[in-house]
Amino acid sequence: MPKGDILLISFPFTDLSGNKLRPAVVLSENHSDYTLAFITSQVDHIDRYDVFILMNKNNGLKKNSIIKTTKIATVNKSLAKGLLGKLNPNELLEIDLKLKAIFDLL
Repeated sequence: MPKGDILLISFPFTDLSGNKLRPAVVLSENHSDYTLAFITSQVDHIDRYDVFILMNKNNGLKKNSIIKTTKIATVNKSLAKGLLGKLNPNELLEIDLKLKAIFDLL
């Protein structure tokens, strides 16, 4: 799966107490793992590093959502339950800019 694909995946809680099946966007992959940023439909809690995305037929989301670029995990590919859709080039560019800001790469 290339960068920008949106997968349905068992994404771990930040305290590692469990996981939840949710959409996540692929940031990178290797032979066995995906590095992902999680997506939430809780758009009322947006912060400066989040990327707002509108639901559409290309991304496969059921609600307008935000990509939480500060919520990143690397998980085994076997946890992926399927491909929902893809982000557009402008959304990918915005993710890149947010990640550069988070990691002070500007």
